[in-house]
Amino acid sequence: MRLRDTMMVVVAAGSMLSACNNLQEVKEVKNPFFTEYNTPYQVPDFTNIKNDDYLPAFEKGIEEQQKEIAEIVNNSQEPTFQNTIEALDKSGQLLTKVSNVFFNLQSANTNDTIKVIAKTIAPLLSKHHDDINLNKELFERVKSIYDNRSSLKLTTEQNSLLDKTYKGFVRGGANLQESQKDSLRNINKELSLLSLKFGDNLLNETNAFQLVIENEEDLSGLPEGVKSATAQAAKEENMEGKWLFTLHKPSMVPFLQYAENRDLREQIYKAYLNRANNNNESDNNQVVAQIATLRLQKAKLLGYNNFAAYSLEPTMAKTPEKVNELLNKLWKAALPKAKQEVEALQAMIKKEGNDFKLESWDWWYYTEKLKKEKYSIDASEVRQYFSLDNVRNGLFDVVNKLYGIKLIKRDDIPVYHPEVEAYEVQEVNGKHVGVLYMDFFPRASKRGGAWMTSYRKQYKENGTNITPVISIVCNFTKPTGDTPALLSFDEVETFFHEFGHALHGLLSDCQYETLSGTSVSRDFVELPSQILENWAGEGSVMRNFAKHYKTGEPIPAELINKMESAAHFNQGFATVEYLAASILDMDWHTVTNTDDLDAAKFEKKAMDKIGLIPEIAPRYKSTYFQHIFRGGYAAGYYSYIWSEILDADAFDAFKETTLFDKETANSFRKNILEKGGSEDPMELYKKFRGREPSIEPLLRRRGLRPIDRNM
Repeated sequence: MRLRDTMMVVVAAGSMLSACNNLQEVKEVKNPFFTEYNTPYQVPDFTNIKNDDYLPAFEKGIEEQQKEIAEIVNNSQEPTFQNTIEALDKSGQLLTKVSNVFFNLQSANTNDTIKVIAKTIAPLLSKHHDDINLNKELFERVKSIYDNRSSLKLTTEQNSLLDKTYKGFVRGGANLQESQKDSLRNINKELSLLSLKFGDNLLNETNAFQLVIENEEDLSGLPEGVKSATAQAAKEENMEGKWLFTLHKPSMVPFLQYAENRDLREQIYKAYLNRANNNNESDNNQVVAQIATLRLQKAKLLGYNNFAAYSLEPTMAKTPEKVNELLNKLWKAALPKAKQEVEALQAMIKKEGNDFKLESWDWWYYTEKLKKEKYSIDASEVRQYFSLDNVRNGLFDVVNKLYGIKLIKRDDIPVYHPEVEAYEVQEVNGKHVGVLYMDFFPRASKRGGAWMTSYRKQYKENGTNITPVISIVCNFTKPTGDTPALLSFDEVETFFHEFGHALHGLLSDCQYETLSGTSVSRDFVELPSQILENWAGEGSVMRNFAKHYKTGEPIPAELINKMESAAHFNQGFATVEYLAASILDMDWHTVTNTDDLDAAKFEKKAMDKIGLIPEIAPRYKSTYFQHIFRGGYAAGYYSYIWSEILDADAFDAFKETTLFDKETANSFRKNILEKGGSEDPMELYKKFRGREPSIEPLLRRRGLRPIDRNM
């Protein structure tokens, strides 16, 4: 090749490279994650975010944080709180930005492309997080600050951030030998992929089942509203003239409550119980066994006897022994009550002239009948007073009276699905607090259950408060035709519950993102959510928002009295099914030998050990126990009952004054909702209550007999 030809090739190559760089720059400019969102309050630009934007944003986010970590490590100055701990807290903003959108939509509005991207990015993120946690030079800087913390004159929040950062490194494997670090990397990578597989399998199984009713006689016993809703569901699936029931709870539970056809009740209930347990491509048995095995390996590698010991270390409970002690005490109190309920339901079956034995798929049906007989309460009648719009307005009124905040619907804020509503949250003086999304109804692209999450957490940067962007996602009964969404009282409580979580995120007033909002131990995080449920059931509050959806008449005092009288009804069942799942969770994560682990046999042994009666199944069976195998509640499902001890005791503080006592509400806001994880949770609770919590209010609420009260 002549010199001139060589020069031409070089010039051409340079031009191509320049063109590629320009093209990359154009792509980056078009990618919404690479610039500030051009939206109100810089909420995610859902209108312009495309699936193709995620992977480049993840890759660039990882690259940027790698550079930020390198700058911290290579800083020639002595390690300080500011140049190491604060710098680490502020790193990875782009990665957080894209992660918050992607993983929230993966749960709330997924699609096939998102599922593929998730499998691609999971090992990359696992490696990236391990690269940070296992960075020897970075840990040395953190450790030097931690070792000298007593001389640094840090604030309480700074001490909390330092403590959480240091212990996060240790729990992330920073003290391991290099060969052990390699093993940990492999375990974390496999766990990230298995968790995705578990969730995908469960969503596939939930969406796959359909109970199609063609004969109207098979709908005998069902309220007209349920018939209309399921006829509409069938019509949307091109099954005009039929009725469609699914495994989503707003569809399944009414069928179990009212359908007289016992065989069909058995069919839909067993389908629910056997999700991801059907020996098909979506079976989770092996996935569960693999996750449990890898978690045990991880725990032992990090120096713990089991995964529960590792998982519980940063919580209020601290140890598996303390959790099991509480669960077993409550179990001994609840099981006799559940057995009494079995006898009552069996008596009703006999009274009707039937001789069959009560089964788990009969429980809802006969409980509903017995409740109606004892208290003259019909759940379908109760629904008439809880239209979603009225409940939402009532909830807004409650939080306004408690905390002085107001919510204003904003149609100019982009949303990720047409059903989602967006609200601006303001203080009483009009000061902007944050943005709240609410997503209410089931769809195939959304996982089951209800949850709160954040698209941006609150924190402070250079003296400026960065306001939060929060979302609550539910699966409530949908509106049909001219009938609005009518909620069961359980759904009303769920709405209040998730809104309590939202308040924890919205009213946060922390310096550091790592500590803000719901960044607290699992057995403390449910306090703000569960305490708000209490207002939903208070008659004086209910009268303000529970109005008949047709007439607008307030809920009758007689019906409220009946609901209050029935407060302890079915509590044996509710407590036992919950505790059974909590104990199952603990058993999965206190295993010390996973050789030849069979999920079905393991679960049966765990339930036989505690004497779970056959008429009740655990609230979650292993193959669809999403909290512990897909969510963040491994060895943590107990936290709902732990937090209920806190919330029952905390609500008594309001009952001792008034439901909307300003001083009490302000104390709860200042000491609990605003503080996030900036202080020890028990210390925060004592600042609010003036003492540690008592178990008495919980026992009273659930109608359980006295037990040993030491937590």
